[in-house]
Amino acid sequence: MRLESLVGGKATIVGPEATLAEAAEHMVETGVDSVAVVAERSLVGILTEHDLVVAVADGADLEDELVKDWMTESPDTIAPDIRVREAVIWLMQTGYRHLPVVDGSELLGIVSVRDLLWAIAGDE
Repeated sequence: MRLESLVGGKATIVGPEATLAEAAEHMVETGVDSVAVVAERSLVGILTEHDLVVAVADGADLEDELVKDWMTESPDTIAPDIRVREAVIWLMQTGYRHLPVVDGSELLGIVSVRDLLWAIAGDE
């Protein structure tokens, strides 16, 4: 199975100028634990629930703090034709929990560790 089968072609996105509260609201509304940060149609970052926890622990005001100040800039990406097993190995080696899946310059979605585990469990 390849990653392309796990992404629906639609990622939850926010702009870098969105507040942390807005990003958190998008995560809750869409049931995801990370959002792609897009500016001028390009992926410029990723904000995860872990980033939000760090912001809260640091005393950030979620209504005032901007995504761009807490996101991971220029995140590593992975191609949609990569096999799920290879993606799992890469996540284990890097410690990442979310992978933006990109075809050329087009963001197809973000796969999480949970997505990959479900794919492996359903592949038997």
